[in-house]
Amino acid sequence: MVVTHPFHPLVGEELPVLFSARMKGGLVFVCEIDGGKRRVSLPQSWTDRGPEATSNRFAVDGLTAARTLVDALASRLRDDTEDAQ
Repeated sequence: MVVTHPFHPLVGEELPVLFSARMKGGLVFVCEIDGGKRRVSLPQSWTDRGPEATSNRFAVDGLTAARTLVDALASRLRDDTEDAQ
């Protein structure tokens, strides 16, 4: 199984799956890392076995730009409202 979550430290690495389990949040894979010395649990959506990632996700830069745009529009709307009064 390959880790696909863009912010996970193991992104792009192929891990051996020991077992999977259904949890409240969905399917979770338990995998070995460090040559079998440690285990990590990953939700299915963070792996290549999860649903296909959508292209309309925002990265941090995109969210920051969107926030700047919303703030500018809100400020302009407030200014227009004050001028009309």
